[in-house]
Amino acid sequence: MMDLDRIRELIELMEETGVAELEIREGEQSVRINRGAVAAVAPLAPASPAPAAVAQAPSEAPTTVAPSGHVLRAPMVGTFYRSPSPNSPVFTDTGQRVREGDVLCIIESMKMMNEIKADRAGVIEAVLVGNSESVEFDQPLFAILDD
Repeated sequence: MMDLDRIRELIELMEETGVAELEIREGEQSVRINRGAVAAVAPLAPASPAPAAVAQAPSEAPTTVAPSGHVLRAPMVGTFYRSPSPNSPVFTDTGQRVREGDVLCIIESMKMMNEIKADRAGVIEAVLVGNSESVEFDQPLFAILDD
């Protein structure tokens, strides 16, 4: 399996050099990164199905207002999920108090579910991405107001 740190390094290298597209193959795995679009991963082996999209209630709609608090950004490219499964409640919602280390969402990347945790304590000011939307590296996910 390709190391996520290696992928992050490749993304940073692309940003520094201005390269628009990159494809790397290691054995049977490959990753293709395109700065103009969400990265596409070519799966070569069957994997477990991704969580189905959950119908969004009004409280799950992403915020379009510019946040004033600390912005937690996506550490990777992938698909954003607000809950651990389609029938589970969301990890957190606007107005909810969180502690540093609390799980706020999951980003599915390369068929792996990655828990994204709060990097500081505070109150969720805004959820900036809709459930099951694709996210880019460094894209704002949550705005957190200090306690």
